[in-house]
Amino acid sequence: MFDRYKHSASNGGPGEAIPLFSVSDDNDTVHHDKYDDVLPLIALKNTVLYPGLVIPITVGRTRSQSAIKAANAGSKYIAVTAQIDDKVAEPGLGDLYSIGTIAKVLKLLQMPDGSTTAILQGRSKFELLGLESEQPHMVARYRISKMSVPTNAMELSAAISGVRDIAGRIIELSPNIPSEAVMMLQNMTDDNILLNFIASNLNVDLQLKQDILSLTQPMKKAETILKMITHELQLLEIKDEIASKVKGDIDQQQKEYFLNQQLKTIQEELGQNPQAEALAGLEQRAKDKDWPEKIGKAFAKELGKARRINPQVAEYSVTLNYLELLLDLPWNEVTDDNFDLAAVKKVLDADHYGMDKIKDRILEHLAVLKLKGDMKAPILCLVGPPGVGKTSLGKSVATALGREYVRMSLGGLHDESEIRGHRKTYIGAMPGRILQSIKKAKTSNPVFILDEIDKLGRDFRGDPSSALLEVLDPEQNTTFHDNYLDLEYDLSKVLFIATANSLNSIQPALLDRMEIIQLSGYSTEEKVQIAKGHLIPKQRKNHGLLSKHVSISKPVLGRLIQDYTRESGVRSLDRTIGSVMRYVAKNVAMETDYESKIKKEDLPMILGPEKVNLDNYTKIKVPGVAVGLAWTSVGGDILFIEVSLSKGKGKLQLTGNLGDVMKESATTALSYLKAHADLVGIDPERFADTDIHIHVPQGAIPKDGPSAGVTMLSALASAFVGRPIKHYLAMTGEITLRGRVLPVGGIKEKILAAKRSGIKEVMLCVDNKKHVEEIEAEYIKGMTFTYVEQMQDVLTVALNAK
Repeated sequence: MFDRYKHSASNGGPGEAIPLFSVSDDNDTVHHDKYDDVLPLIALKNTVLYPGLVIPITVGRTRSQSAIKAANAGSKYIAVTAQIDDKVAEPGLGDLYSIGTIAKVLKLLQMPDGSTTAILQGRSKFELLGLESEQPHMVARYRISKMSVPTNAMELSAAISGVRDIAGRIIELSPNIPSEAVMMLQNMTDDNILLNFIASNLNVDLQLKQDILSLTQPMKKAETILKMITHELQLLEIKDEIASKVKGDIDQQQKEYFLNQQLKTIQEELGQNPQAEALAGLEQRAKDKDWPEKIGKAFAKELGKARRINPQVAEYSVTLNYLELLLDLPWNEVTDDNFDLAAVKKVLDADHYGMDKIKDRILEHLAVLKLKGDMKAPILCLVGPPGVGKTSLGKSVATALGREYVRMSLGGLHDESEIRGHRKTYIGAMPGRILQSIKKAKTSNPVFILDEIDKLGRDFRGDPSSALLEVLDPEQNTTFHDNYLDLEYDLSKVLFIATANSLNSIQPALLDRMEIIQLSGYSTEEKVQIAKGHLIPKQRKNHGLLSKHVSISKPVLGRLIQDYTRESGVRSLDRTIGSVMRYVAKNVAMETDYESKIKKEDLPMILGPEKVNLDNYTKIKVPGVAVGLAWTSVGGDILFIEVSLSKGKGKLQLTGNLGDVMKESATTALSYLKAHADLVGIDPERFADTDIHIHVPQGAIPKDGPSAGVTMLSALASAFVGRPIKHYLAMTGEITLRGRVLPVGGIKEKILAAKRSGIKEVMLCVDNKKHVEEIEAEYIKGMTFTYVEQMQDVLTVALNAK
């Protein structure tokens, strides 16, 4: 608002108003003026003249000059209206707004540049009816437009009072508006002139100003102006707030600069130099540092550079951080390994039940270190389902060896710089997480866990799995290069242990650099031991309970494991035991009577109904259904193969979200049956007029792999001969068109899954016999194993066929 008030003159174009506004001292109303029936008319550019206001205008157009002179020579009155488009040089009737103001020519001035300036005083509002003539100037026919009488004088008075107050506040916030404007507002006793004065000075476009002039209801006019100046006040307040904040920030910076300069002067007078003292402290630390000669030279070079840099420059802090990193990294600092192998084995056995392979591998590594004194650390990769203790095993290894423990989660990591760091020339640069972890460990030979290495991401920012190739190669990681450090660092003493659920998503080149150790799932017996030795004491402590408050026997644990958890690991078992502890904690806290010794009968009350039904296989009493064994990323599981036959044309349909390999197994099994129909006892003609539908339940879960071949074959044969599969039998194995049964992987997980599900007999390839023998006999007690070489043997066992 009042944006034009600050100007005293302007070189306006022809017919354009000079933006200087003031209030007429003649507060007489229009009703006492006598006007001619027609009046000369001029068009104004970029401004609107309101009744009661005085404005100077520069008259440049020939017709406008003629109109002004005619008015000045006659009645002194002239019609003034705004021009719709200021680009029109000679406007006609259609180029003018219909509402204008009759003005009185107070004075004509001849300017030094030859132009004419007219001082006009707005008198009455009029409506343009037409033009009598357009030459030598426009002559207007008009009708006086009057304001209506307000219906609620009190409401109008309140609105005008608000307009006056807000306008005063705007003047206070606007440094370019003289303070005399406040006095001018206070001296305006005529409400209409006040509204016109404010409207003319609003910082809005011409159309809005013209709309205000066209209003005939005083209340509507006051409300419109009030809304506009309120919005303008809000903008000014925000602007003032921002300006104050910026000024405060600048003042604070100036204050800090002044104080820093004073401090610097005082320190110079006292002979002190904090920067020099800090660098001298770093130099002293470097003297006590045991590092390679090459690193010492690099440090000395950077230190000399820091002494030449002005401490106020940003590069100084970057160099200082780099020097501190060089000093903080443990270049040749290592912890002594614990070579008491018996004690190491004892620690590993106490922390984790089973896992004999990985424990033996750690002991072998320590044995070589003990004998040789130096050895490049191997890169171990523990692969197994979730919850079997892969990550926690790393901490146990660190404890057993007496080394520091570092864990780095790689799940979802997709930026290569997270591994190798950023170049220190970038703002906010830092070393990669490998060196950050080594720095935190303060030793060059920690046990470093690379968790979830199979879940590394890859996108436009880089491929972190490729960056890990250098880290995990014992032949290369002696000279690991971090972008921030820009020097070689030896990682060969670090014992890297990677963990993964599956090997499928790991880059082949990265997989080649690691020693793979498979961790299978736990049997029910192993889970009972783990629960007794680890989970129950941990959960009891976490819930603030004592041993006298709760006890769970092995039979109850076995029932809990079989009826409420179905997993390869023990994570779900841990949560379920936690639920039992919460039940006990509630009774202890509320001091209610309860039985501290948990019984089998208590489990449904505490945990709800059984979550795992082990009797699904007993319901298989119809031909065409076989039980298979599958390996998944979370351990072993059983699956059902269902075959349905119907009249048709020999069409084969496969459903259940099957992968290509599994579909090929079904096709192979059907081809074998067609080729050997006589041996199985099937009429070969049936294949031509029978449609076959093979379905694997749980269709939302993707399934693939060759190990369902024998199961597909058995289900198809069972459907065609009309005899059900042998009860309590599960099978796994790959088939060929020649009739051979081939071995498959994941045998331990599959057999343990069969045992959890109550399967009593498992049929598999004879080449898998060695894998079964690796499983402890007590874990598969009560199960029988049938080994087959030919597909005909499969059908003989499955169908009891002769």
